[in-house]
Amino acid sequence: MRHPHPPSPERSAELRRRFSEEARSERPDLATLCLLVGAEADGALDEAGLDAAQMELDGLAGQLPFRPGTPRAWAAALRDLLGERYGFHGAAADYQRLESSLLHEVLRRRRGLPIMLSVVWLEVARRAGAPVYGVALPGHFVVGFGPEEGRVLADPFDGGRVLSGNDAEVLVAGATGAGLRASMLEPATPLEVVSRVLNNIRAWAAARPERSDVGLWAIELALLLPSHAARLRYERARLLVQRGEFSAGAGELEAYAEVVGAVDEAVAEQVRGEARAARAMLN
Repeated sequence: MRHPHPPSPERSAELRRRFSEEARSERPDLATLCLLVGAEADGALDEAGLDAAQMELDGLAGQLPFRPGTPRAWAAALRDLLGERYGFHGAAADYQRLESSLLHEVLRRRRGLPIMLSVVWLEVARRAGAPVYGVALPGHFVVGFGPEEGRVLADPFDGGRVLSGNDAEVLVAGATGAGLRASMLEPATPLEVVSRVLNNIRAWAAARPERSDVGLWAIELALLLPSHAARLRYERARLLVQRGEFSAGAGELEAYAEVVGAVDEAVAEQVRGEARAARAMLN
């Protein structure tokens, strides 16, 4: 998937309406949200494609042994099925590809970023009744099985390898140079997972100025989540200016300056200066 064509404006508006509705529902569905992100990225992902991806997750869950029992047995069953039989895993090169962040493409290629492979593990395991949750370690997402006192961690990026001893500490130290804290092992909510997926997409696009279109829709979806950083509005405004939409960008910068002015007038004045510079581009 080199340069997928975006969905039509009408289709995009419908996808965003559904994304916002799902994100605000009582129990947001992780697979649905991730697939809607994929449809915003790839105009070829139609309703039949969305349904097929959900059915594939159902089908994989149906191949797990009936209720393996212990957290370790669940982790081993997922590793055997997804990592070994189906070959889901990641590699360093996957960080350079947008499709590594899109669930339908991860299901097709069986490759992806740690967080998207973890989504596959989570959704397959959840459908089979496993006590499973995402664990958002800094720099490397993994999955957890079972209660805190008997927790077992697995790394889908490494084919579902069951972590033992100080493996989690090594992963965190490798990503951040810091130590592992108990708070890092807290279960991640579906909305936290989706927010991190969108952060990854924004980072991918930020490194590729020619793909500012991707950065823009990733920010706009993140703004539809019930909880998001106010700074996203500033990012969106700057991106509009970068894309040559000077008037719209300036208006957004001025609106952000109003919000931030209540907290930090110096920052607000700096943002107003950026707005003036953007408007000057129109002359």
